[in-house]
Amino acid sequence: MANSDLSMVLPRVLIVSRRTLRKNKFVDFVGEYHLDLIVSYGAVPIIVPRVSGVHTLLQSFEPIHGVLLCEGEDIDPSHYDAELSGFSSEELQEIGKLHASDTVIDKEKDSIELRLAKLCLERNIPYLGICRGSQVLNVACGGTLYQDVEKELEKECPDQNQRVTHMNYDDYDGHRHVVKVVENTPLHQWFRDSLDDEKMEMRVNSYHHQGVKRLAQRFVPMAFAPDGLIEGFYDPDAYNPEEGKFIMGLQFHPERMRQLDSDDFEYPGCAYAYQEFVKAVRAYEKKLSQSECVPKAPKLNHELEMKRKSLLRSFSVAKNMYSRRGSISSKESELEVGAEFLEANTALSLQQEKRLKQMGATVRNASAYMEQLKMGEERERVARAIIGKMSIEQISELMSFYRIMTQICSDSLEKKITDPAS
Repeated sequence: MANSDLSMVLPRVLIVSRRTLRKNKFVDFVGEYHLDLIVSYGAVPIIVPRVSGVHTLLQSFEPIHGVLLCEGEDIDPSHYDAELSGFSSEELQEIGKLHASDTVIDKEKDSIELRLAKLCLERNIPYLGICRGSQVLNVACGGTLYQDVEKELEKECPDQNQRVTHMNYDDYDGHRHVVKVVENTPLHQWFRDSLDDEKMEMRVNSYHHQGVKRLAQRFVPMAFAPDGLIEGFYDPDAYNPEEGKFIMGLQFHPERMRQLDSDDFEYPGCAYAYQEFVKAVRAYEKKLSQSECVPKAPKLNHELEMKRKSLLRSFSVAKNMYSRRGSISSKESELEVGAEFLEANTALSLQQEKRLKQMGATVRNASAYMEQLKMGEERERVARAIIGKMSIEQISELMSFYRIMTQICSDSLEKKITDPAS
């Protein structure tokens, strides 16, 4: 296969860019390590620009086979239960000065990423959240965040020895702290060869001042910092990379845990987060393409195609004559084609006769049918008026709900067709 054909077959992973100011102009960017790893394991990264209005255009990025969300500013506290932090206005100002580059809220990025996270949860699209991306995932599922990890946890963790520095601006890339890995989790599987069987500890990087406070109910922790902060979590019911299932959040950055002056990872397990994620993406894409594969109609030669068109025209004319109860200006030969076709076929089956009788009953009860039709038109008019007053977010959520219901109905119908006894 030519290299130019690869983009047509490789699965697509959406990554939302982050905005920064360069030469007095906004520039969107994504960390190169993320892109390199996605490509190296066999997927195509599709960058979703952080541009106003993009959150309403996400359907334009279909098909979506995976979503990777990573760095960014603090999530707007209005999306979670932030008032429980209990910070005074002075404390919030102090936090804002200390973490000036992160505390500026980007509502557009929030809207894009929260919508993508919910889409992944609705459709079981593979999702990997790194740092902010893990926080977005937790908030999307109803979890909450610490507005400032160190300030809040020092109240909950009086033991000085258990306190952790989660952001070190003086040693940004070199700073590490210990985390304890939970047994029998994906993180344990990936880093098994690097962990002490008793302590189950490893050292990770840390670039954040916020973090998971209350973990959403569907998730299970995979690692904890000494101060109790959750450093990784996943959905055990949505984790099976071979079957296209992967929903996970990591607070640390495995892609940046590199040896000094080298591109080699500090732990072999660092690469597995991306390797297993892309494995799930590829499996999901394969599963999706198989479900969307519809057999093509056989290609007819010119003579058969002409006969097919004549037959369709004949039945169309007959239908118009019947429905309008009047004469239709057409050639007699057009009707003869359909008549000859019907005469050439076998007698009606009992099921067909029953169906014809039902159709006759429908015609006899045409007045009742027309009343139902008028009622349906009135309901549609009212529905359009109500939906016209709804916000973009409300309409999007309504569409997502009906998409889920459509899929459920489709699955149930297919099951009943293939297995009537069920």
